[in-house]
Amino acid sequence: MCGRSSLTKTEKEIEARFQAKFYTEELERYNPLPNYNVAPTQFHPVIQMQDAYHLSLYRWGLIPSWAKDESIGAKMINARAETLLEKTAFKRLLASKRCIIPLDGFYEWKTIGKTKIPYRIVTRDLEIFTVAGLYDIWLHPTTKEALFSFTIITIPANQLMKEIHDRMPVILPKENEKVWLAQDLPVNEALTMLCPYPSDAMRLYEVSDKVNSVKNNDSSLILPKKNTVQPIQTSLF
Repeated sequence: MCGRSSLTKTEKEIEARFQAKFYTEELERYNPLPNYNVAPTQFHPVIQMQDAYHLSLYRWGLIPSWAKDESIGAKMINARAETLLEKTAFKRLLASKRCIIPLDGFYEWKTIGKTKIPYRIVTRDLEIFTVAGLYDIWLHPTTKEALFSFTIITIPANQLMKEIHDRMPVILPKENEKVWLAQDLPVNEALTMLCPYPSDAMRLYEVSDKVNSVKNNDSSLILPKKNTVQPIQTSLF
């Protein structure tokens, strides 16, 4: 599961990374950056396959076009890669509504007894990376206003992540980002791209439990609780 993340870069840094522009009116409406504690139902930048030269702000938590109301979105923040073709909400989107979600970290909690300890997971270069996602467009039944939303695809955890959780988001190597967004990418080839990111290209570290509350959103949330950033070793637990 991926239920909390971060994107602490500026608008200009993100635009430079992807050679894509934000829609000014969306930034003025939502103003989500930087965000040290991205949570479901918040609006977050995505790049989708029908508009690869713009960064759009979509709501985290997929609301299928056929949904009766938007409340379902809170239950659809993630989509399991193994069952994408089995789920009505995701099967059709895999062919025509893929997207990438820029992050520079995500949070996961390790359970020890009754205690949950928060960790932040990043890539070793500490740069922006992307995770694979799907999006959809829902029309409000009364106002007919379009609401764009997305879900993050998850897979079984790699060796590093297994120390704290059994699943992780699909992190795409930079060279695969444009491939994932290609409109002519066959579904079967898209599925082969959903694999764990190498453990040795990632690191994780314990952070303050202030991240537990979405009301907290400042740079202190991403600081290591200890002085060094080290991968967890099984022998420590």
